[in-house]
Amino acid sequence: MKILELHNIDKSFGERKILDNISMDIYQGDIIGIMGRSGSGKTTLLNIIGLLDRADGGEYMLNNQRVDVKNEKVVSNIRRDHIGFVIQNYALINERNVFYNISVPLLCKGLDKKNIRKQVVNIAEKVGIFKLLNKYPYELSGGECQRVSIARALVRNPSVILADEPTGALDEKTEKEILMLFKELNIQGITILLVTHNQEVAKICKTLYKLKEGKLELVEA
Repeated sequence: MKILELHNIDKSFGERKILDNISMDIYQGDIIGIMGRSGSGKTTLLNIIGLLDRADGGEYMLNNQRVDVKNEKVVSNIRRDHIGFVIQNYALINERNVFYNISVPLLCKGLDKKNIRKQVVNIAEKVGIFKLLNKYPYELSGGECQRVSIARALVRNPSVILADEPTGALDEKTEKEILMLFKELNIQGITILLVTHNQEVAKICKTLYKLKEGKLELVEA
């Protein structure tokens, strides 16, 4: 089943065309990699998929429905309910413990404390950080911080997880652990899109694209 579709997406910054007539489909249960050199537009494409940025032209569809990307309320609701973000520098709140950091998306939805606790504990157990819930980000390793970031992205049960260079700040051993976690989550049915220049990340993907000179090519994963 298709979750997201992009049709004929264009994006330029000034006179430089970053994305040129790009189309792609994201299917339920897939794990997708988008590769390309630094500056190729990978993050720009991810931001358009995540509705953090708006394309200059083209069509965005969610669950077979065209999305009005100019309607900020619609866009905000989709980001809240359907998309989870994992980024390289974790974006955690250092002054708050792990439990709070994971719970932020649920607080934004206005859930009661009992439901929040149940969902946070459940997702913390799933990603292997239950024992860290009372610790603070500055007390954690890079790999543990990234697990917290992944838990925060998952706690809302989004349609798709978007990860931008999720292992870029990690050492080789920790990178392997995080990649194994992504693989395990995907086996459980979670749809994941990874932007990377790292061949090790690409190896876990079922579908692999390469972004070059504004064009997106499907390559053999």
